[in-house]
Amino acid sequence: QLQLVESGGGSVQPGGSLRLSCAASGFTLDNYAIGWFRQAPGKEREGISCINSRGDGMPNYADSVKGRFTISRDNAKNTVYLQMSSLKPEDTAGYYCARDWRPYSHLCTITKGPYNLWGQGTQVTVSS
Repeated sequence: QLQLVESGGGSVQPGGSLRLSCAASGFTLDNYAIGWFRQAPGKEREGISCINSRGDGMPNYADSVKGRFTISRDNAKNTVYLQMSSLKPEDTAGYYCARDWRPYSHLCTITKGPYNLWGQGTQVTVSS
């Protein structure tokens, strides 16, 4: 069964850090680009970061998280990570990882279109 499972969310104070994990099962993660998205209540789901298959290309970041979030992948563990630092209240949202349907993609995008496998999400709350 093809599956992505996110973990690592929680509650943190402004300025704090969290590391989200996206673990894959049923397929080889390093064959696919992976994206991270988030959705706050009442808002559209937005792409915030992505990394290409094998992780040897330049990752992409939304302007809202650039310089604060870092995406990485450990193909041996079949897992992609999102390290989040300097968190702000506006980062509060459900965070989702997703798999691009195109195998062996050298590029990645933070638009939703190419992603056809989604995790169930993990909640991040930033509040004092």
